[in-house]
Amino acid sequence: MRQAFATLLASTLLLLSLTACGGESKGAAGGTDTNQMQHGELHITVSGDFQERTASREALPSFLEGQHENVVLAYKAVSEHPELLDGMPCYCGCGDSAGHRSNRDCFIHELKEDGSIVWDDHGTKCNVCLEIAVESIQLQQTGKSAADIRTWIDEKYRDGYAKPTDTPFPS
Repeated sequence: MRQAFATLLASTLLLLSLTACGGESKGAAGGTDTNQMQHGELHITVSGDFQERTASREALPSFLEGQHENVVLAYKAVSEHPELLDGMPCYCGCGDSAGHRSNRDCFIHELKEDGSIVWDDHGTKCNVCLEIAVESIQLQQTGKSAADIRTWIDEKYRDGYAKPTDTPFPS
């Protein structure tokens, strides 16, 4: 499993090395209330990101169709580690542009009580989001604590990146 994530990170970094979160805008539509969203229904957020609700973590959103296999693997990994990524900031500027509170929000907008998930496609367009998620998960698999991972992420992305999301430090 560790080797799969190492391969995922290397491939993702290569694939997306020239991209950033600024990608092309898909326009803006009024924000649909995610409580009213039906399973599989897509809507666009004010920031231009697609969101889609699926029945569970195992049911990936349709906006991943046609995405590189490594992006799909990253979304699967995030769905298995949402608590870890809740404590990791994102340094792509999405806190200001999309109202994100942590790196998890770049992939998952909401985990519903019924087990369904409202996914966000922001992570499909942003190398910084993907890197932080994959690196955090890899570090956790080596035995690092959430606090140690957060310190490492903050140090690595402190200079040369956008203002981080306002993410509480993990306990």
